Amino acid sequence: MSTLATSSDVSAPALRRDWPFLIASVLALAVLVTLVLIDGQPAAAALLMLGFALGGVFLKTEFSFTASWRRLIVPGQADGFLAGLLLIAIAAAVIVPVVALVPGFGGAIAPIGPSLVIGDFVFGIGMQLANGCGSGTLYTAGGGSGRMIITLACFIAGSVIGSLHLPAVLSIGGIDPILAANVFGPWGGLAVTWVSLALAAFAGVVIARRRGAAFAPPRKMVVGAVAIGLLCIAVFAAGRHPWSVTFGFTVWGAKIATAFGADFSNAEFWQWAGPKRAIGDSILSDTSSLTDLGMILGAMAAAATSAPFARNPWPPLKSLLAAAAGGLLMGWGARLGFGCNIGAFIGGVGSGSLHGWVWFLAALPGCVIGIKLRPLFGLSRE
Repeated sequence: MSTLATSSDVSAPALRRDWPFLIASVLALAVLVTLVLIDGQPAAAALLMLGFALGGVFLKTEFSFTASWRRLIVPGQADGFLAGLLLIAIAAAVIVPVVALVPGFGGAIAPIGPSLVIGDFVFGIGMQLANGCGSGTLYTAGGGSGRMIITLACFIAGSVIGSLHLPAVLSIGGIDPILAANVFGPWGGLAVTWVSLALAAFAGVVIARRRGAAFAPPRKMVVGAVAIGLLCIAVFAAGRHPWSVTFGFTVWGAKIATAFGADFSNAEFWQWAGPKRAIGDSILSDTSSLTDLGMILGAMAAAATSAPFARNPWPPLKSLLAAAAGGLLMGWGARLGFGCNIGAFIGGVGSGSLHGWVWFLAALPGCVIGIKLRPLFGLSRE
């Protein structure tokens, strides 16, 4: 006689945790938070914890700008692109008016010229070869990807090289930053920013419908966009500046190079007030470094909660070469282009700065070339 199985007869798969790495990531965060609190930096402690949260959210929701843009370019799928625009709209709701109305808060703004366009174009190539942008490199490296650790190391090296070239490229010329709030006022600037995002979303939907591809973001993407957008606001509140990623890489690289005998005293970039202060101070006083460190630890913790940490086999040599080349190109391009998808695109557009949209329009054709190059390294165009 047959019997029916009941819910008690079937056990759900056990959640696999890698306790040593989970405990190590949480303890490392606690140590860093304790150090900055002892030094009297409560805002730094907040940035570390917010970075930790960002790393976990990015990894758990698998939020990716690189893959989303590749899907938009190749099959015309706009779901991830639209989710990214939603993220920016949420962040802009606070950043645009606060920067205009509250003293002590600054936006992510940059001049528009050859440096921006060249850097962004090169960055677009690199992000598709590396298979990750600035935030993607951080959370996947933190999540245990050996390939992305190579990308991160080369990203750091490329950032330092870019810092040496930036002053010369800036000298070519350009136009001063254009901020929507300066032209239309705080609330008019926010309205213009939202309209620009709506037009970009409309263009994404048109592309998707013409190519018969999806454009409605799934629930996981929407959750990720909302959570990251709110965390961007929290980072802005704690650091008094929009979230950025790549400046921290530049500082890390310069400090490592200095430890090995490099001398930046004659490098113009490192004589500017911000970089000069950053290379001389602890990385725990640099807002970008704080969120970067927190993000790596947060991704490590999130990865360790659901599977054995860093147990995947190494990819083929061609893939590793793409990771290295992509990292170098992104590092160099981010320094010339004033940031990555986070600091320049999200931060720029979210601040109502025109350079954010120029960044996107310059990086997109770079992505097209990067996608065409991917098969040379054994990577799919999809």
